[in-house]
Amino acid sequence: MAGPRIPVIDLGPWRSGGPQTRARTAASVDQALREAGFLLVTGHGVDPSLPARIREAARAFFRLPAGAKEPYAVTVGDRGWLGPGAEANSYAEGAPSPPDLKESWSWAAEDPTGRAAVDAEWFRPNAWPAEVPELRPLVTAYLSRMRALSDELLELLAEALGLDRDHFTRHTSHPTWGFNINWYPGTEVVGPALPGQFRIGAHTDFGTVTVLDREPGAGGLQVHTDAGGWQDAPYDPAALTVTIGDLMARWTGDRWRAGRHRVLPPPPEAPSEELVSLVYFYECDAHTPVESLPAPIGRVRHDPVDSHTYLREKLRAIDSSGERTT
Repeated sequence: MAGPRIPVIDLGPWRSGGPQTRARTAASVDQALREAGFLLVTGHGVDPSLPARIREAARAFFRLPAGAKEPYAVTVGDRGWLGPGAEANSYAEGAPSPPDLKESWSWAAEDPTGRAAVDAEWFRPNAWPAEVPELRPLVTAYLSRMRALSDELLELLAEALGLDRDHFTRHTSHPTWGFNINWYPGTEVVGPALPGQFRIGAHTDFGTVTVLDREPGAGGLQVHTDAGGWQDAPYDPAALTVTIGDLMARWTGDRWRAGRHRVLPPPPEAPSEELVSLVYFYECDAHTPVESLPAPIGRVRHDPVDSHTYLREKLRAIDSSGERTT
């Protein structure tokens, strides 16, 4: 069975190439996002030593005893430690499942806008683990690069649709974003997977673009397409994995599909496998009206939504700590 068509897009030629080179890149992006909602991106300018150092520091935190991590415990959408059982991502699709087999540390946008109600919900100070002080400067540097890269990707997406380059970035002057370090330990930590239980259950992301730095593994990322079903996502050590989320799919009138994906549980052949993923979720300015692009670009005319009302509903859906909204 053929795997999903997920091309490797080199941003270097797109930045500096002529019209034909840029047009070829844009066409490849358009086709990939129609079929799978995923891209691999090279030429992104991220020093490979930076995510490696972040992983080393993050592992030091996640391997602490539960009692040392518990003071940082939060629920989905907040800033801090999401412990075992905090999320069940399949509920975003309305599909009940056991909680995801992972732990995370979550950060989010914190620079205030000056609008009290917006700041109280979306722009609060981040938390940092005192036990691993080296994490803060590393993550801060990485977040700066992710913000710039995400805006560049949104400009590429606009060109792939034949729109003005700032069609999406005009709505990211003061955006919200989230950043998770996901820790996927082996079965000695999480125990055997229950029926229907994954490191992350099947779902699509919620915002505009997600930028993922991941490690390969037997219990790693899988991508779903209508043509091929579930397939292991291709991996390139020089590339970042990029997917679009629900807001972008709605914005394009379902021309592009949000990338449906899951992360497999620890595999029987490698039960002690431990992976760490760095996941940057980019959104847009708080309460941006999202309307589907009309035909011939869009295929489906969705009802307009308030971006952040939509995002909050999705975050509530995957929260395993209380009553779910599905």
